[in-house]
Amino acid sequence: MTRLEIAIAWRYLRSRRGSKLLSLISVIAMGGVVVGVSALILVLGVMNGLQKDLRDKILIGSPDLRVLTVGDDMTMIDWPAALTKVRAQPGVVSAQPFVLKDALITKGNDYAEPVKVVGMPAASSGTPDVTQIRQYARSGDFTFRVPNDSMRGIVIGQRLAERLNAYVGQQLVLATVPGRLQMSSALGGFIPVIRKYIVTGVFETGMYEYDSGYAYMELAAAQDLAGFGARVTGIDVRTPDRWLAPSVAERLQTVLGFPYRTIDWQEQNRSLFSALKLEKLAMGVILLLIVLVAAFNIVSTLTMVVTDKTREIGILKAMGMPSASIRRIFLVQGAAIGLVGTVLGVLLGLAGAFALTRFKLIALDPQVYFIDRLPIEIAVSDVFWIMVASLVIAMLATLWPARQASRLFPVEAIRHE
Repeated sequence: MTRLEIAIAWRYLRSRRGSKLLSLISVIAMGGVVVGVSALILVLGVMNGLQKDLRDKILIGSPDLRVLTVGDDMTMIDWPAALTKVRAQPGVVSAQPFVLKDALITKGNDYAEPVKVVGMPAASSGTPDVTQIRQYARSGDFTFRVPNDSMRGIVIGQRLAERLNAYVGQQLVLATVPGRLQMSSALGGFIPVIRKYIVTGVFETGMYEYDSGYAYMELAAAQDLAGFGARVTGIDVRTPDRWLAPSVAERLQTVLGFPYRTIDWQEQNRSLFSALKLEKLAMGVILLLIVLVAAFNIVSTLTMVVTDKTREIGILKAMGMPSASIRRIFLVQGAAIGLVGTVLGVLLGLAGAFALTRFKLIALDPQVYFIDRLPIEIAVSDVFWIMVASLVIAMLATLWPARQASRLFPVEAIRHE
């Protein structure tokens, strides 16, 4: 490619009358590429951000994997032996038993809220926590210590505390149906378990599901509330890396055997993450169509230039310029439009992502989306493939107009009006 070909291509991009500004149709073609690329970067960044933010928030109160059991009551009886085996396996950083039970919580008045009660061992300096929930105490703590030891402690979410108008030191009442139901002929139904607790802490994770519907208490207190006796729901396990959880879960399943089963964090939230992946794919395909529309703009732009410059092309060919050079002139012109549009689109998309992240311009309803702001996570691989796809589409869009220009006959082109 010669300097002459580049100079002619640049001249065709500029407006007439010696102006150094780009022609209107070239600006419109570039604008289409800019809009398509920037929109694609922003939307894929939002989808990545949603996945990462939800994943991080879910893992605040959810372990990397859980060991459960099959059976009629879905509880573990001989869990100390299973816990010893789990802790001995490679890839297990920490493991602890847990109790999970649905209950009703009230301050003693007519208003009650459903809540998931999680029983966990008291904090130990020698054993790392399985989850990060203890780090999100807003007031009080997760020690579950009551000053006079008259009642047991409980830690509730911030939004649940607001609805109950509860605070640290407040007394709450929990009611639940025991694990092994007890019938009362006098009452004509089941006998609920009712216990009183003192709020020893309030936590806030930023995820609506946890902050509005979870309560934590010491393991023995949860066993008593659930009517489990010495049984537990299962064993929570922490791994060195959350992405290693599936392989560790498979190893534990093999070691423990029946009746134990393992489930990692991805499987626990499979429907949510599958929906996000599908939505990301759908949005990517839809927005890629914008880049294709921009490609048609490039085709129409170069076709108009070929029509407008037909006589000039004929003169150039009559002076001896080969068809390959004519073709390269329009390839350079289309490539310049695609390259400039792609670069500006990437810069605009990255600037928009920075603004949305830095200034939190778009707020979300946490009751619907689990999060209170629009998160953005720009993946370098996504930006790379967007740039490659945009440039490839732009180059393909130049082939037909460039071919048409190179096939013009000099005499007919010069006579063109």
